[in-house]
Amino acid sequence: MKGLYMSLFDWNFLSPAQSTFIGLGNYARLLQDPTYWNALWNTLEFVGLSVPLIVGLSLILALGLNKNLKGGRILQFVYFSPYVLTVSVVALIWVQLFADGGLGTTLVGSFISGTPLNSRFWAMPTIIITTVWWQTGFYFAVLLAARQSIPERLYEAARLDGAGPWRMFRDITLPNMRSGILFVVIASTVFQFQVFGQPYIMTNGGPAGSTETLVLYLYQLGFETRELGFGSAVGYTLLGILILVSVLNYYLIGGTNE
Repeated sequence: MKGLYMSLFDWNFLSPAQSTFIGLGNYARLLQDPTYWNALWNTLEFVGLSVPLIVGLSLILALGLNKNLKGGRILQFVYFSPYVLTVSVVALIWVQLFADGGLGTTLVGSFISGTPLNSRFWAMPTIIITTVWWQTGFYFAVLLAARQSIPERLYEAARLDGAGPWRMFRDITLPNMRSGILFVVIASTVFQFQVFGQPYIMTNGGPAGSTETLVLYLYQLGFETRELGFGSAVGYTLLGILILVSVLNYYLIGGTNE
């Protein structure tokens, strides 16, 4: 609530008592701030590309590794293990991978000039790939638990009725995993909207603002330019977006779940 209060003021960082009340002035400023709109667009691009990849890969891995495959436990550990790393470690690993002379840069060297993290076109995809590699393991574990909670007798009964793999997936697997999928979609969406560490460490929002996200912009307003009132307004618009997207996901994916 203090942040909402601050968003209505031209906040004086050194002397809060001398802050000037400007009502919705900070929110009106947002509408004319090109940096805010660029950060919002970058955040939407990041969420729009990373969330489907994370959810899709997590679901594929959960269904594939649910079977009693030889070495399945080892594969589960391999896919989950990146999630135990901190964001700083993950970001530094991928910075080295895509640095000048790094393995990643060498592999894509024939397609781009320079390094991916210095390219306006490739910097955001590189951060998305980093995030997908880092976070998919956690959501894969959630969906694997959801899949393993489905009683096998349902599949045995379906086989006796002559149901094929697609029909069992559509009529048994998906409906019974709906809660797990809903959790993964909402949790990953909320988390991706708050992306900060990867662009901060890997590109610091560059090149030319192509990877600057809302939370990174919020950080710059709060800790670099000390515009706390305006920064609070940016934070509350992000909160409004998160609530709206979470409600939409709930009704689109889980609204029919009884």
